Amino acid sequence: MLLIALVVKLGSRGPVLFKQERVGYRGNRFTCLKFRTMFVGADVSVHQGHWNELIISNRPMEKMDSRGDPRLIPLGRVFRETALDELPQIINVLRGEMSLVGPRPCIPYEYEKYLPWQKERFNTLPGLTGLWQVSGKNKTTFVEMMHLDIDYVRRKSLWLDLRIILMTIPALVVQVQGMRQRKRAAADSTSIARSRPMPEKQSVNLK
Repeated sequence: MLLIALVVKLGSRGPVLFKQERVGYRGNRFTCLKFRTMFVGADVSVHQGHWNELIISNRPMEKMDSRGDPRLIPLGRVFRETALDELPQIINVLRGEMSLVGPRPCIPYEYEKYLPWQKERFNTLPGLTGLWQVSGKNKTTFVEMMHLDIDYVRRKSLWLDLRIILMTIPALVVQVQGMRQRKRAAADSTSIARSRPMPEKQSVNLK
């Protein structure tokens, strides 16, 4: 954590930690901590538009930065891909605002979009990792995430928590590999498009 804090501090101006209001147990609000991965003053409103699109389209919940994001600081993408930016949430756990395992805490504007049945996911503390994270995460849709979170709330036990914790590292490895494969595929398609010869313009005889 000290090393990451040093990288953030040397890589861009601004605070090391990013503080954001989140919704937790029973809809209570709290300040969630993360390592800052964006430049100070970056437009965060685009995330809200991206989230709304995911809910409406119900397509896989791919992160915005999986396609490249100019708002990220040096190594910011690496920290986000590996979830290292979320390590300060251990402080939230010690405060009793979060748990090691549980649904991810959402942002207030996301909470306002939830249907009544979906708010059952708030019947437990939010967590650093959870059933959704080890069950495909970015390959799942919004509705699938809701069902996984609610399933965890209903089946919560010590053994399920231990199983999820043990599955977290392998799930992160798969997630990072998948994001890098998509990045390479996008780069390859871009290079192929650039290497294609431009069609010659045909002259038109007006006589």
